Amino acid sequence: MEWFLSRHHIEELLDNIGEGVQIIDRKGKIIYCNEAAAKLDNVNREEAIGRNILEVYPSLTEETSTLLQVMATGRPILNLQQTFVNFRGYRITTINSSLPVMEGKKILGAIEISRDITAVRALSERVLDLQKQLYKDETKRNKDTKGTAKYTFMDIIGQSKEILKLKSKALKAAESLSSIMVYGNTGSGKELVVQSIHNASNRRNKPFIAQNCAAIPPTLLESILFGTVKGTFTGADHRPGLFELANGGTLFLDEINSMPIELQAKLLRVLEESSIRRVGDIRTREVDVRIIAAMNINPMEALENRLIRSDLFYRLNVVSLRVPDLKERKEDIPLLVDYFVRQFNEKLDKTVIGVEDNVLKTFISYPWPGNVRELKHVIEGAMNVLEGNYIKDGDLPQHLQRTLETIEDSTGFSLREVLIEAERKAIASAIKEAEGNVTNAAKALQIPRQTLQYKMKKLKIK
Repeated sequence: MEWFLSRHHIEELLDNIGEGVQIIDRKGKIIYCNEAAAKLDNVNREEAIGRNILEVYPSLTEETSTLLQVMATGRPILNLQQTFVNFRGYRITTINSSLPVMEGKKILGAIEISRDITAVRALSERVLDLQKQLYKDETKRNKDTKGTAKYTFMDIIGQSKEILKLKSKALKAAESLSSIMVYGNTGSGKELVVQSIHNASNRRNKPFIAQNCAAIPPTLLESILFGTVKGTFTGADHRPGLFELANGGTLFLDEINSMPIELQAKLLRVLEESSIRRVGDIRTREVDVRIIAAMNINPMEALENRLIRSDLFYRLNVVSLRVPDLKERKEDIPLLVDYFVRQFNEKLDKTVIGVEDNVLKTFISYPWPGNVRELKHVIEGAMNVLEGNYIKDGDLPQHLQRTLETIEDSTGFSLREVLIEAERKAIASAIKEAEGNVTNAAKALQIPRQTLQYKMKKLKIK
């Protein structure tokens, strides 16, 4: 096969990719860098080419330069995080893959492909610093601080069988020290359940730290969780990770199925040994942290698709809690609507009384793919545009208005029947949960005792 690409063509191609590409010869001189590398490192290509790499990047040494390392060893270095200062004084963090360029066994030079994560790393470190400062500030203000967990089981609105079962099981789990796996679809209220467990546990006065494992690049997640020591990589400082910040309290790892498999092995070791080792450190540090993990997919599906190690899964899944979708507990919708209306009345300085009957009929018939979060946003949006004291169908988003039109003549039952049945289920569940105590049931339903007695008589509930 005859090659048809000239050096000019190759350089033109490399100038149009997003990653930085840099090549050095066997003496360490830069012989090529593409436009992305020049921009990433904030150097002038004409100034850099022909100069030694250590001259252009004075913060590097023969030991810390990945390009020089691969030439010395002949072995590639893949996906290594590196922070350095270029000769203009700019501090840059990259993920580098460096490979030796060889002819037979002879090393001719090295090539490096770099991806800029400067902004991401700075943001991640800022988040760590803010979490640490937040907990310190809370501790100063209040000796009974609950860290950043503000929700309790009282904030989980609903009297359906599914919700009462979830709250009962979660409350029992709060009393133990075992790890917990919470799963449910997006918007169903997983973090609400997790925070409630923390605030019902004996760790309530200790930190509650939450981290979404999908929100941080895999290469940074390890240092975020375990911390770093000075010299781990160029630019690294002594910095505690989330495990140390959460010591004595609870660490909530959301979307744990997004955590890299190799990092899951280190997490398992922490769970088994109750100690961590900062990235680059030889010293271990004891930590007392309860792990609560969450997924937005079924855990068995994650296990079958190898998104989570089986040993870690069974270590975390000691207590398994499934948060039901809103469509599975539609009798809770009237209670949730009332709760959100009162919440946004206070927030928006409104005096809305509730929703019209046809709107409630729409809410009960709609499948709510976005779950409770979607209902909350619909109520908030409607209350921003309505005129009067009731939310009408015209105040709803277009897709919900179309739902109303579709179901108007096809439900097979009246709105009155739907509401009566929903009310009957909510009251019956509350009475059962309160073990027949009408006063406690009325408190749970957030209505006067006399009103509950009237409704029980009307609906023939004993």
